[in-house]
Amino acid sequence: MAEMEDFVGQEPQPVDDDLFKEPMKKRRRSDRDQRFRAFPSIEQSALKEYEKLESRTRRVLSNTYQKLIQSVFLDDSIPNGVKYLINRLLTLIEKPSVDPIYIGLFGSTGAGKSSLINAIIQQAMFLPVSGESICTSCIVQVSSGCCEQYEAKIHLLSDQAEELSVKLDPYIRTKKRDWDGGSAEAQIWPLIKHVEVTLPKSELIPEGVVLVDIPGTGDFNNKRDEMWKKTIDKCSVIWVISDIERVSGGRAHEDLLNESIKACQRGLCRDIALVVTKTDKLHLPEYLRERKVGNQVIQSQREAVLERNEMIKQQRNRILKEKLKRKLPTDSKVLEGSDLVYTVSAQEYWQQALLAEEETEIPKLREYIRKRLLDKKRRMVTKYVTEAFGLLLLTDSFNCTGNPPNEYLLVSGLRRFVEEKVQLLEKAMDQCFAHIVWPLQEGVRNARTSYRRILGACLVRSRGNQGFHQTLKAVCLKNGVFASRTLARIDLNEALTQPIYDQIDPVFGGIFRAGPPTGSALMPHIDAFKHSLQEKMTEIGIRNGWKYDSYKKSFLIQEISAILGGLEGHILRRKRRIYESLSTSVQNDLQPCYEEAAQITGRKACERMKDVIRRGVDRQVAEGMFERAQERMQHQFQQLKNGVTEKVKGSIATMLTLASSQGDGLYKELADVKSEYREMEKLHRSLREVAENAVLRRGMQDFLLRMSPSKAGPPRT
Repeated sequence: MAEMEDFVGQEPQPVDDDLFKEPMKKRRRSDRDQRFRAFPSIEQSALKEYEKLESRTRRVLSNTYQKLIQSVFLDDSIPNGVKYLINRLLTLIEKPSVDPIYIGLFGSTGAGKSSLINAIIQQAMFLPVSGESICTSCIVQVSSGCCEQYEAKIHLLSDQAEELSVKLDPYIRTKKRDWDGGSAEAQIWPLIKHVEVTLPKSELIPEGVVLVDIPGTGDFNNKRDEMWKKTIDKCSVIWVISDIERVSGGRAHEDLLNESIKACQRGLCRDIALVVTKTDKLHLPEYLRERKVGNQVIQSQREAVLERNEMIKQQRNRILKEKLKRKLPTDSKVLEGSDLVYTVSAQEYWQQALLAEEETEIPKLREYIRKRLLDKKRRMVTKYVTEAFGLLLLTDSFNCTGNPPNEYLLVSGLRRFVEEKVQLLEKAMDQCFAHIVWPLQEGVRNARTSYRRILGACLVRSRGNQGFHQTLKAVCLKNGVFASRTLARIDLNEALTQPIYDQIDPVFGGIFRAGPPTGSALMPHIDAFKHSLQEKMTEIGIRNGWKYDSYKKSFLIQEISAILGGLEGHILRRKRRIYESLSTSVQNDLQPCYEEAAQITGRKACERMKDVIRRGVDRQVAEGMFERAQERMQHQFQQLKNGVTEKVKGSIATMLTLASSQGDGLYKELADVKSEYREMEKLHRSLREVAENAVLRRGMQDFLLRMSPSKAGPPRT
């Protein structure tokens, strides 16, 4: 099976071939309407308006595309401008309605991830669950679609025929015996990389949301472990799952939280929440004996569960916020959320012996999912219609005759202005990235003074070397990393660089965050660059009387938004490589040391391996291991700056050349698309009306919720 792709934006690029590709077929209206079944009526109305707006826009784009194809089909020499336009039209026509929202359920074995997913999708035993053994052995993705049946895709570790056959043979032909002597089924999970499951037409989970069951803290198999890390990094939301008995402490819980926070730094994650499961578990006499809060008399198990849930929410919400503040910028969006902790009970959702459905908080998680998707749909349609309007402006302009007399001078002046602004953007990026230098230097100093203590904590076990020999050998064989589905993850490279990460984390997060502009944030500088170009075009248009040529100004403004909007995807793809460059650098420097230690066998092998590792680390630190890691991260930032600059220069140069070539006689045979342009103009105007209606509906919905009595009443009998 093919690897899953990262869903990030790509900037538009001209192509020279495959211009006459048939656009992919869009789903029927009845199929599209199935998406709305998971939403209440008010939200359904908003979604239908957005869907209608998007559908009409796609139809206009398709009609325009077909007209252009027919007009140039027999032309041997198609101008680059028309090629650019056809490619951009096709890209927009085939653009997905909404890129999936990945919600990662990240937790230790037995925390209740599978049970929680079953409750959310209201399929009691859909994912296998067990209170006695490990059930989930690989990553499982669950989503809903418009299919009539359940569908599953199993991604195997290898696509080589012969290699897969050899590995598959013992799992198919060898039968194990279970404890009572009966024949047991062969286990095929060691060959599986991950599984994708699609539900048919769910009324609870909208299409476009993917729930991901992420087991443990990695896997010893390299491909599964890499899949584990990639999956975490592409989740825009992470729910850290911990059962009620383990939420108040334990290394595993802290490791999961730390890994989730790293996902905010290096990946796409913008929201973290703690989901406490199995909250119906409570021994009433013990709880009453140890109860230290509240003066109200507890008379039932239900009252005790609700009181404890509220207490845990307040306590863990405070602790989680404090932890996030130490690692993330103070104005990070995740810190604005009021609900960072959910207390759920999948068992009570089904039985409702103690709690009402609303009190299990399963509906609350569904509501969260719906709001995320609705907001994403709104933003996507707004961007989609705006970009489509710009393309129709350009297409219609190709049939205009002649340019203004001073057109060449205007575009030449605009090119000079762009060059000056690009230079200013480079300086702004240098200043932005300069904020990381001092924390890096401070982190390197801390790492040099603490690496022996950190390494000792990783290598010394309180119970001695019993059972640790094989684990340490596995660490060395995997270049300092040991991942297991059941045991805590060991990463010597990350541990040694942790003092550096502790220093840079808030600054690093500030560089790549979205939000109001600050000195260290990268994207606001790019937005400022965009606005300066758009303002210059408006100024040129007013000064030079672009009244009859207003399409030129509008096209340039819209196309700049599309080009620079694609930069965010490029930056996000580089972000992970930059963040991991510290630990990757240390891992590369220590690789000979790991290889030497992995070869050790025989008497006292464990202590000899430790000695080799200690000596190797000492030697590399003396030779500047941490300083090299710092240099490599700074080099990665420099490469990012160069990449952004090159893309900006190339894309805008192409756009200006395209804009200045209109009316030169090359497009006189191009199809007339004035009717499509007028329809697109109406759709663009209607965007504001749709947005205003959505705001009114949300206000009405909030009012009705405030006026209505609580749904959470006494449990059913």
